Amino acid sequence: MINRKKLFAYVLPMALFLALLSLNSALKSGGGSFALSSAEYWIYPLQTLLCGILLFFFWRQYAMTGPARPGVGLFVGLVVFLLWISPQALFGFPSRFDGFNPEYFAARPAFYWGTVSLRFLRLVVVVPLVEEIFWRGFLLRFLIDEDFERVPFGAFSWLSFVVVALAFGFSHNRPDWLAAVLAGMLYNWVAYRSRSLSTCVVTHALTNLLLGLWIMKTGQWGFW
Repeated sequence: MINRKKLFAYVLPMALFLALLSLNSALKSGGGSFALSSAEYWIYPLQTLLCGILLFFFWRQYAMTGPARPGVGLFVGLVVFLLWISPQALFGFPSRFDGFNPEYFAARPAFYWGTVSLRFLRLVVVVPLVEEIFWRGFLLRFLIDEDFERVPFGAFSWLSFVVVALAFGFSHNRPDWLAAVLAGMLYNWVAYRSRSLSTCVVTHALTNLLLGLWIMKTGQWGFW
């Protein structure tokens, strides 16, 4: 029988994360005031806070050990970053300047740096934890056995490999679909090679850190 507390621990942070993304899209599509048309400026910090609280509350439910095969994680993290930016950096695709632009607060340094800090906290800490706990920690095993705790982390099946890679990919923005599907495959491979959830988190965090720094350098806010 599935341990419900474990199930909630692995699924609820992702469910809340996606619900707030949907709220952001709904508010933006309605237009109106800045608080609605640019709802990401307050929804993303709220998402960071609430998902962070859930992760803290459930932390003991996650099998987080020290990273195994760190070299594999670092290599894949770098490769995924290069895949993500390659359409614009290497193949001349249109730059993506529209998006979550912290320069909106450039005249108010406290707001600017607060916005940037929270954005990096979301990108480098909260997103890798929420996504890896759900995709690799839960779904990759759940698709092998509904009682996912009985499945060793990193166990392989073609069904779970394909479904998780595709679902992970298509959960991202449309322009990122190809890179995200490839990233899903590579992150799955890290899970199989390392058999370590923490290694998957570190790999994903490295990708996102490099992407965040690249966004700040190029101003392509659409990658946020």
